[in-house]
Amino acid sequence: MTQVNFQRHRRLRSSATMRAMVKETYLHKEDLIYGLFVVEGQNIKREVPSMPGVWQLSLDHLEEEINEVVELGIPAVILFGIPIEKDAVGTGAYHDHGIIQEATRFIKERHPELLVIADTCLCEYTDHGHCGLVEGETILNDPSLDILARTAVSQAQAGADIIAPSNMMDGFVAAIRKGLDEAGFENIPIMSYGVKYASAYYGPFRDAADGAPQFGDRKTYQMDPANRLEAFREAESDINEGADMIIIKPALAYLDIIRDVRNNYNLPIIAYNVSGEYAMVKAAAQNGWIDEKSVVLESLLGMKRAGADMILTYHAKDVARWLEEK
Repeated sequence: MTQVNFQRHRRLRSSATMRAMVKETYLHKEDLIYGLFVVEGQNIKREVPSMPGVWQLSLDHLEEEINEVVELGIPAVILFGIPIEKDAVGTGAYHDHGIIQEATRFIKERHPELLVIADTCLCEYTDHGHCGLVEGETILNDPSLDILARTAVSQAQAGADIIAPSNMMDGFVAAIRKGLDEAGFENIPIMSYGVKYASAYYGPFRDAADGAPQFGDRKTYQMDPANRLEAFREAESDINEGADMIIIKPALAYLDIIRDVRNNYNLPIIAYNVSGEYAMVKAAAQNGWIDEKSVVLESLLGMKRAGADMILTYHAKDVARWLEEK
């Protein structure tokens, strides 16, 4: 062996202490955003069948959940609203007493330090289930922008700390930024779903949020999973229109896109660990096929390593507990 020259990489893996000293990527509680599904009505606490451990909650059950989030040290939640009634223009999205508006007030009154992010879209509120207004089977872009801006302003008035528009209409960031500024909310940041693919991984979310489209699909406004360069165009236009942060959705199948965006733009990036990713891990863990804790932590570390600053994940409460154990 004296005649063989090679690198001894294992020197830096020789003990737990050594490995900790040279560790490059870390996951912290402060990186986490937890998704909440709030529903109109009373005494509602329904577990989402395809998302074990995730619940649809009415306001009278929300306090216990929020208290737990705060106690675990998770800094932010994102709210997805489920109204009782829907209509063609998504009135519940921008109503002053809509479910997200009421949930925001509820949370901020009890925990003003907890960041409330409002998902700004129409699909949960329209009877057709699309993210914009429709004419026949065409999703209308420009007429939808006024409704989206009105929704964002209503959410900010209710106390939302961050507006997170997810509709993927062209110009939605510009319209919302203009609406917020004109209403006196120039200091409210926009966390844009700037790079959102038309993904098969969203199935469980549509069960949770009751937001499946009633005709067609969302491929005319969400991105083609085959496309990489399109992500640059989408991210750049949102940044130019006033986005303060960019969400990339989904995460696991798009780690290359997270890295691409990180390499080219210097604003905060959020990886959305979506419902299908969550459901697959949960199902495999319940069958004893994987170690849930190890797989989740490895997956989220991969998202951080790819360049994400924050991770929106339904695993957030479990991850916070696991990090505390460490």
